[in-house]
Order: sequence, then structure tokens, then C-alpha cells
Amino acid sequence: MNTRSSRDSLSNKIIVDAVHGDIHLKKSEWRVIDTTPFQRLRQIKQLSMSHLVYPNATHTRFAHCLGVFHIMGRILDIAERNDIQISPDECADLRLAAVLHDIGHYPYSHLFEKVHKVKLTEEFVEEDMTNGQSTEEIRVTQSGPKYPDHEEVGKLIVTSHDDLIEAIGGQDRARRIADLFSGSSVENQQQSKLIHSSFDMDRLDYLLRDSHATGVPYGRIDLNYLLNNLQVSPMGMVGISERALPAVEHMLLGRFYMHRTVYFHKTTFGLEQACAQLLRRLSLRHTNGQDFYEMPKDGNAVRSIVTSEELSRFDDAFVDRIIHKACSDEDVTISALANTIASRRPPKL
Repeated sequence: MNTRSSRDSLSNKIIVDAVHGDIHLKKSEWRVIDTTPFQRLRQIKQLSMSHLVYPNATHTRFAHCLGVFHIMGRILDIAERNDIQISPDECADLRLAAVLHDIGHYPYSHLFEKVHKVKLTEEFVEEDMTNGQSTEEIRVTQSGPKYPDHEEVGKLIVTSHDDLIEAIGGQDRARRIADLFSGSSVENQQQSKLIHSSFDMDRLDYLLRDSHATGVPYGRIDLNYLLNNLQVSPMGMVGISERALPAVEHMLLGRFYMHRTVYFHKTTFGLEQACAQLLRRLSLRHTNGQDFYEMPKDGNAVRSIVTSEELSRFDDAFVDRIIHKACSDEDVTISALANTIASRRPPKL
């Protein structure tokens, strides 16, 4: 992905993307992308550990967010041509919400985000001994509040980092943008569904991008036809014209097969589970007053990281350092899990 200035005006930027071609940004949008919190996304891989199976799957959340931004821009252009009423301010907010929708992702994305849900062998035993107490209750008792989801983390980042708030245009607008991409407290829920729903900009980009990077063909959806057949019902519902239903069905089936072949590939799944088990065990060490790996012990610790300058270090390299260090840990289980990942020897499923 290359960046180049418009020849006629330095106020606009063009990013050359391998999936969508030229992506045009306004000066105000470029300022948002150029902030430290957003640039962190360059260091977070879109497909977590899939690069250990598909060597070219090293594309990032940064590239994906720009792709979603580009698709949103195309949709807004189509809406204008079809006299769909969206105000200039709403258009500007939707464009920023699209580009910022994944700013809250953890290192290795969903892998790290779901660490608090990992069930250890010890917890199976404890659940049997607690006369029906749920495993979730046991986890909370052991390690404090669970990790917030990436939408909540995104809201925290967008509303707490001064450089990002200034680039967006103030605290009030930052909150409004955060509400849009998280789907909370939004007056027009249909606009928010453009970013998160069964048919959203997020999926339209990642299916194409992941398919391109992995070489697997199932995600190569008919984007142009889908976008050109967007419609809004008299009740304000965003949908697709009936003639484009085959293209929608292709998209849904493509997503299903991408899950089967890429997202839940047995080797990727095994290595990610080993990593999740490792991180879970290390997060529990805080309960004994130990902290060898800077692993956040609970949701409060995560919130502290993402609202401070520590955020810039909270990327894939954060986990890579933990894995490398844990390979020589005195705990046999922890060192075994770390070496499984480092040597690419996935557990048998």
C-alpha cells in the first residue's frame, strides 16, 4: 500500500490499495489516520495467526480499515446519486466511523480479546466442585472484570487520546463517531448497521482482502454489483434489490467457506488456542502477586493500557515478546505452550 499526494492540492491524499485501487482522503480524514492510535493498526495483523498457514496473510487492520472507509465512500456517493437523504455532516461522520471501526482491536485481534473466555483444566474441576456455579463466575472471581470487547476499547481510545480527539474535531464529535461504529446510542440505527450487520462494509472488505491475501478464492464477492443494487425502503431500511439476491447469497456462502478454509483452519485454530491458553495462564499469575510478562490481569488493566501512552506498544509484538520469553519459563505447561507456538507445532485436534 503506497501513499501519494494529489498533484494539484496537498490538502488531499491518495492511498493506493491492492484490493480497491486508489482510496481518496480529505485533509481532515488524513489527520485522523496520521495519529498515533490509528497508526498502531499497522502492527496488528488482520488474520491473527493465519500467516502461519497462509504465508501472505500478513495484511493489517490498518489496510482493512482503509478498505472499509473506501466502500463507505462509494455507498455515500451512490446514495447521493439516488437522492437518498443523508446530510453532509452525517456523511462526514459515517466516513470517519468507517475508518475508525476497528481502532479498538487487541494484539492478534480476537485471539487476545477472548482470553478471559478460555477455560483451563483447573476450571473444569472447580466447576464440578462448586455445585453448579458457572465457569464465568469462577473466572471473574479469579481475575477480576473480563476484558472489554474491541468496540468498547475503540470508544475508549477515540474519546481519551488528545491527538485523535483534536483530529476528529472535538470531544462531542469523537463520542458521536464512537457511538456510530459501536452501534450504541445512535439516533439512526440504519446508518450504524452499514458498519456492523449481516450485510455491512466490514464484511464486504475483509472477504475480498482476506481472499486476496490467502489466495483462497471463496471471498471474491461481486462488490460492484452489490453496491450498485443498494436500496432504502420507505421505512428507512437499508437493503438490496431483489435482482441482486444471488450476489448476496454468494457473499453469505463465501463467508461460510472462508470460515471453513481460512478462519477455522485446523492448524491456525490449534496454534491460536495454544496461545490463548498461554495468555490466560499468564494473566492469572497476578493473583499471586506475580507479573513477569506485563499481561493485563483483567478488564480494568486493559482500560488503563488503552487510555494511556502504553497503547502504542499494545500490538502483535506485545504478544510475540510474551511468547519468546515464556519459552524458557519454569512452569512446564507455560513453556510447552509457548514452544508449541514458537516452533509451529500445533496440538493435535
